[in-house]
Amino acid sequence: MRFRPLRSASASDVERVAVTAPPTTMNAVVFDSPGEPEALRLAQAPVPSPVISELLVRIVAAGVNPIDAKSRRGAGVSAQIPGYPSTLGFDFSGVVVKSPYEAHPLAPGTPVFGMTAFPRSGGTYGEYAVVPSLSVARKPASLSHVEAAGVPLAALTAWGLIVETAHAHEGQRILIHAGGGGVGHFAVQFAAHFGAHVTATASGRNAAWLRELGAAVVIDHTTTRFEEVIADVDVVIDLIGNVHASTGSRSLDVLRPGGLYVVVATDSWPEYAAAAAAAGVRATSYKVIPDGGSLSTIARLLDSGAVQVYIDRVFPLDEAAAAHRMLEEGHTRGKIVLRVSDD
Repeated sequence: MRFRPLRSASASDVERVAVTAPPTTMNAVVFDSPGEPEALRLAQAPVPSPVISELLVRIVAAGVNPIDAKSRRGAGVSAQIPGYPSTLGFDFSGVVVKSPYEAHPLAPGTPVFGMTAFPRSGGTYGEYAVVPSLSVARKPASLSHVEAAGVPLAALTAWGLIVETAHAHEGQRILIHAGGGGVGHFAVQFAAHFGAHVTATASGRNAAWLRELGAAVVIDHTTTRFEEVIADVDVVIDLIGNVHASTGSRSLDVLRPGGLYVVVATDSWPEYAAAAAAAGVRATSYKVIPDGGSLSTIARLLDSGAVQVYIDRVFPLDEAAAAHRMLEEGHTRGKIVLRVSDD
């Protein structure tokens, strides 16, 4: 089951901003080898050049995601980083500086948000980035660049989990672990938007907020074991896996026979598929697909007010290490964003 993307704004609907030719070098946060947050340092780096269908974008703000921290530590996608020093970062909001051709729908000056092809190309912790044009959409008009930068990776992951994989619909019972995080708070909203009955696990401080976002039930994971209060759910969206308190293994016990278990953190539990089969339920992993069409649909939902993004903290670019330390403390509500440059 697939949903046809809502029409995105046309070029004439979007107010473009003035752009100038890019410099040859830029400020960027780089790291020279895997390590702790202190490995991140501000440096001068060459401005990349787009080829074929790529855009060159001036980055105004960049999202900070768990995969960034994992890759910095030497896990995540670090094995695919072609060389060092390297610049982290998947998602961004900014302004197009160069387009593939004159009549391209994302002309220079267009405010956009989306995802880079990191680690195949440089990341977004810098003033410019090269991005695939099919991984980009026009920035929601109602959002600032800082707000928009917190959307792409988290929202596209949640969209893929809830809409493309779980096929959320009226009456369906969905359990979402880590509902207060970047992906989780979008997953709660998408599932509720399409009519599902949503139960989320989170800390108690996020309970009232998650109910506002659409969760029918919020289970405080610090005081209650979810399997003691919920059963016979149709789908479990697991953003934790077995990295903490055997959350993945315990999740299989609350699914109805034939229910669906969807896990993102597969590295924490490589045996999930065999365990699910033994329990009589279905299972799949999920990896984000940076699709500009889906992102356009999400942009319309954001502009309509049906979906919101929550930004927990904004750090300047030169404090990327502090942003990573906060992220790794594990108590973030919504997203952390780096302010890279002025609007």
